[in-house]
Amino acid sequence: MKRPTIADIARRAGVAKSTVSFALNDRPGVSAATRDRILGIAREMGWQPSRAARALSGGRAGVLGLVVDRPARTLGIEPFFVQLIAGIESELAARDVALLLHMAEDGRAQMATYRRWWAERRVDGVFVVDLRLEDERAGLLAELGMPAIVVGGPEGLGGLPGLWNDETAAVRSTLEYLAALGHRRIARVAGPPELRHTVARGAAFQAAAGALGVTTAEVATDYTGEEGARATRRLLAAPSPPTAIVYDNDVMALAGLAVAAEMGVPVPGRLSIVAWDDSALCRLVHPPLTAVGLDISCYGAEVARRLLDLVAGRPVDDGCHAAPVLTPRGSTGPVSDWGG
Repeated sequence: MKRPTIADIARRAGVAKSTVSFALNDRPGVSAATRDRILGIAREMGWQPSRAARALSGGRAGVLGLVVDRPARTLGIEPFFVQLIAGIESELAARDVALLLHMAEDGRAQMATYRRWWAERRVDGVFVVDLRLEDERAGLLAELGMPAIVVGGPEGLGGLPGLWNDETAAVRSTLEYLAALGHRRIARVAGPPELRHTVARGAAFQAAAGALGVTTAEVATDYTGEEGARATRRLLAAPSPPTAIVYDNDVMALAGLAVAAEMGVPVPGRLSIVAWDDSALCRLVHPPLTAVGLDISCYGAEVARRLLDLVAGRPVDDGCHAAPVLTPRGSTGPVSDWGG
């Protein structure tokens, strides 16, 4: 069926298009009876306002944007982003605001997308994810005057408001737990080294390990299961393999669990495994994975509320949302005689 227009409504109602426009936009100059009749016809025809037309006429687009500079194959399988987007969508849907998601091939393409969206009035604001050590996005967004909030922080915000989680406390409690089980060789399979949260988590990891007298090893990856598996094989094949490995996401932790089985290393008998971002996947394997997590959907909803406040012209401060919590399960246990 053809999408109904204001002209279609005007013909059905027997009035001018300007009269329909005034009625639909609740502007003066139309009698109450005529307005009610026009609104009834619009509902009957299934008419919906055009976001693009509303934006071009000086109103808001009713859309918020999210540009992700990651391979699509990793985004589709990583529970963190799925839950974050679900939380954002839950808040936006309640306000009749849409989310525009775009996959960029690199940082330059991401910046070009911001410029195009703002010039075309496609979005009212954007969510900024995956802060990098050298990140030019904050400067560009400030130059454009585009409302934006960082999903992360507190370092490297570049003047943008941000909302983050206290991972330092979570890293410390995780290593204290493993050390209490007798582990003295603990490895970390980390995410991309250019990301600020990878570096921040690494600094917390080394600080906690130093305080506990723990020997560490760290391997950088791209968050995929393939890279997580390769890193695990390398660590377990070392002359003095770790007795515990902490993974920066649950996809890599699942891959690590499979590699341990492949190499005949019992979990948790000879290797303890801890996953970050506690999703349902961690509870569906055997043994179930000990994990560090929080309500990521709730986090996404709060980030969305703050960006909506920015778009509305209300002040928004930086803030810490929550501290992730360690949930012990069957993949961790005391160090065995072999592992000591």
